[in-house]
Amino acid sequence: MKDSIKNIPYRRKRQGRTHYKKRIKTLLSDRPRFVVRKSLSNLHVSLIEYSPKGDKILLTVNSKALAKLGWKADSGNIPSAYLVGFMAGKQAQAKGIKEAILDIGFNNSVKGSRIYATLAGALDSGLSIPADKEILPSKERISGDHIAKFASAMKSDKAKYEKYFSVYLKKGLQPENLVSHFNETKVKIK
Repeated sequence: MKDSIKNIPYRRKRQGRTHYKKRIKTLLSDRPRFVVRKSLSNLHVSLIEYSPKGDKILLTVNSKALAKLGWKADSGNIPSAYLVGFMAGKQAQAKGIKEAILDIGFNNSVKGSRIYATLAGALDSGLSIPADKEILPSKERISGDHIAKFASAMKSDKAKYEKYFSVYLKKGLQPENLVSHFNETKVKIK
């Protein structure tokens, strides 16, 4: 008779939507969560505060907001991820939020990824988030220098160049100038 009793996990755990052990650890920190979610062409950052009646969203920024500032490059790469984190950090500072804790959800933790580029942007804006500096991408990758160097190397083969960088060229940005475009957009956010 005792063998027939089964414990059924919570619905959100069965669906793979909530990792309750991680969630309780982040909630016990008593800090807002810096939530980073990604897709292929967009990055979404929210600052969320726990409330017993339901989580309260303090602010939300996504990479589409960069277009309003004149960002012409791809909105799903490392430089745009950094700028989204930087913008979220500046907005958090304006609302009086000084510290948070990173929440990457079910995303894999990969050193130097877009998630950590977003974290680097938030840290550079002055937001205090506990993180190991070794996991953040290098300054060259954050500024898009690796993309500009690749574009310069591809310039000799015009067909490949136009195929790889069609989004940049369609928006009127030469990919070799990505670093200067990145710096201009960062100044606009400040």
